[in-house]
This record gives sequence, C-alpha cells and structure tokens, in this order.
Amino acid sequence: MTIDLLSPTTLRTAGTGALHLPGDPGYDAARFAWSCGVDQRPAAVATPTSAAEVAAVVRAARAAGLRVAPQSTGHNPGPLAAQGLDDVVLVRTGAMNDVQVDPDRLTARVGGGTVWLPAVEAAAAHGLATLHGSSPDVGIAGYSLGGGLGWYARKLGLAANSLTAVELVTADGELVRTDAQHDPDLFWALRGGGGGFGVVTALEFGLYPIATAHAGFLLWDAADAEQVLRTWSAWAPGAPDEVTTAFRMMKLPPLPELPDFLRGRHIAIIDGAVLGTDERAREILGELRALRPEVDTFARVPAASLARLHMDPEEPTPLVSGTAMLGSFPDAAVDAFLAEVGPGSTSSLMMAELRQLGGAVGRRHEGGGALDRFVGDFLAFGGGLAATPEMAAAGQADADALMSALAGWANGRNYLNFAEDAVDPRTGYDVEAWHRLTAIRSVVDPDELFVPNHPIGRAVEDDVLV
Repeated sequence: MTIDLLSPTTLRTAGTGALHLPGDPGYDAARFAWSCGVDQRPAAVATPTSAAEVAAVVRAARAAGLRVAPQSTGHNPGPLAAQGLDDVVLVRTGAMNDVQVDPDRLTARVGGGTVWLPAVEAAAAHGLATLHGSSPDVGIAGYSLGGGLGWYARKLGLAANSLTAVELVTADGELVRTDAQHDPDLFWALRGGGGGFGVVTALEFGLYPIATAHAGFLLWDAADAEQVLRTWSAWAPGAPDEVTTAFRMMKLPPLPELPDFLRGRHIAIIDGAVLGTDERAREILGELRALRPEVDTFARVPAASLARLHMDPEEPTPLVSGTAMLGSFPDAAVDAFLAEVGPGSTSSLMMAELRQLGGAVGRRHEGGGALDRFVGDFLAFGGGLAATPEMAAAGQADADALMSALAGWANGRNYLNFAEDAVDPRTGYDVEAWHRLTAIRSVVDPDELFVPNHPIGRAVEDDVLV
C-alpha cells in the first residue's frame, strides 16, 4: 500500500479537512512539534477542525493501510518518533480548541486540542479552578489521559481522576462518548492509559471552587542548596495534604530578558501552593521560610496565576531530559543529587527537579482509572537545552548521569508523561492495570491502528512490575 492512496484530492473528497504530504508547502509547519529538537516526519499530517473531519481521517488512513497518531502540541514527541512514522498519519488536533464552562455543574468541556491556559482563565472567571499542570501551553488531552500532576495534586489527586467524560473517534471511524455509565471499561482505560484508544475530540472534567491560593516561590543561591534540600526532602513526605511543592536546581543563562537577580545565576527554588487560609499556609511553610530565602513570593494570589508559577517555557523549545520515580530520598540521595547538579557541578542541565508526591497522589482514588495514583515519595526530572547536536548530546548524558546517581532510590515506576524517550510502558502501571489495559486495547483497537507515544501492547507471561 502506498502513500499515493492519500492524495489531497482523495482526502478532500472524503471530507478530512486539510492534509499535508511530504513535499507540500505546509508539511513542515504542520509536523512541527513543541519539543522542536525532535524531527517527526510522518507519512502525512492532518489538521482537522471537527470531530467529523477526524472520523474521515481515521477511515481514510485505515483504508490506505496506514496508522494514526493523535497529537495536539507535541510536548512529548520523542517516544512517538522513535517508533517510526513512515506509515503514520499524524493528526494534529490543535484547531479543536473551544472551551465551555458550566459553573452550576462545576464542569468544563474543551476541544481535544485545547491547551491549559484558556481553560484555566475561563474557569477563573467563575471563581473556579482546574487541575492544570505547570505549563500553560500543554495540551489538556495528553496531560489528562496520561495522569496529570498539578499544584493541587496532594489535596485533590491527579487530573485523570477529574475527567467526567471523553469523546473520541475509535478505530472503526466512529465518534463515541464514554463516561462512567457509557462504556465504563474504555472510560477507565482513558483515565491514565494514554492515547492508544482513539483520537480525542472533546473532554469534560470537574472544576473546583478555588478562586485564590497561597502560592509562590522561595529562592536561594546554589551555595545554600544542601541545607535547603535536606530540610525540604525531610519535610515533604509528612507535609499536610493541603500543600504541593517542587524543588529545583536551575542554571539560568545570561539572557537580557531575565531580571538582574536571576540572570546567569545558579539557584535553588522551592515553589508550590497551599489550599487553606493564609494563617494555615504560614504554619505549613514555616520550616522552609526559616531557611531565610533570598526571595519569598508566597502570598494570596488568584488561582489562574498558578498556570505560570513554575515559569516553564511557553515557546517551542528543543529539550532533552531524564526522569525517575523515587520511593524515598534519604541523606545519601541528597548527596548524590547535589554531586550531579549542586554548587560546583559541571552539569549542563538547565533544571534538575524533584516534585513532592504523597497525599492524595499516593492514595487510590475511588472510581479512578488506569492511573489514579503514583507510588513513591518524589518524582525526579532533569532537563537541558538541545539547541545544537552537541548541546543535545551533553544534556542527555548529564540527564542520564543524574538518573543513574538516583537509581538506588528509584522504584522502577515511570510517569510516562515525563518520559521523553522510549521506555517500557509497563513501568507506568501496576500489573493488574497493565493487563486490563492490554485487554481493553485488544477490543477497542485490535489491529493497533493508533500509535500513542507510549504504546499499550499485549501482556506477556513474565511481566514483573510493582
């Protein structure tokens, strides 16, 4: 079967909307991923504007013997590209980006390609909050279907648990709506099982009556990192559920757009949010503030401002990274972490991060989906810029070195949303969830038409996961 069967004329006749083939003027722009260091070259790129057009693309691709990969922003394209895209139609859903908020029902409905910031702002207009993540321009679908770890997580859990309905085009080209009452098995799989079950055209999720939060960051020079990290890592596992924080070592470039107190510096930062009164927040954060940070911005702020609290880049950026789930983080782990990225290190990583888990993140969610909790105390992530091949090689080597240094405390599990290279997808789930996912995938997509970043394959007899 050849790509000629997907000629633009054939697809337009099928009602698939815009389609770009290699060599077409719009092909390069259409295939461009947010993580722009990854050069994804699919057989074709479709940019549908409606669920009907998505369905037409899926039917046309199947008829041509091609596979289908859903993608909104392309924040995590590495594992997808590694699978080979020569026979894949990349379906970019970014044009389906409408947002509707129902303040009476405390729900939002968004198009399958919507990113977080417009949904956060639409909810905030009604004094409500979403379970968004740290990046305002990450796609809601990929984030939520993969779990979704945000600033309210230790109190309210993962974003996947707040999904109330998903609409998607399945492998037979049909648009279906699934929720707790309609195809509950598929609904279970979608909440944490990733993008291998269809092309999502819309999602509905719960909102929370949070108009403000006590949020901000504490900043120290890298020279103070050891005391700060030892204190924070001992405090974090037992902290109240109301608080969710992250610790980062950052090497900031000498860019003119950065303020003087950040430009070209090596710093340690703790940022996060507390759901509670200002008095309660001061009590919870007291041990950290006693370390006398150089900058302390924690205060009562609008909930919508948390979308940019982490200061993640909002423009397409070439990145390399590594990640690991940590079961614990004792003093020896502090030593290992700082030896790689602390003061005096030669690491090229722009950022080395530990996210606080526990609380509601660590407990099973009643009625939750395939991934309703994380097993571990911390989530480690290291990222470096990859503007040139040399920078990419150095950054990946340093990210790998950091994860190797922490391997003694890793529990073998992965948060697949953070895994920007191909990993064994079984490491994202416990054994029972993995086998149920593979069984559902066999029913919903028996020919494996869909190509997710981290594919749910078929279970094998020697699965050994925790």
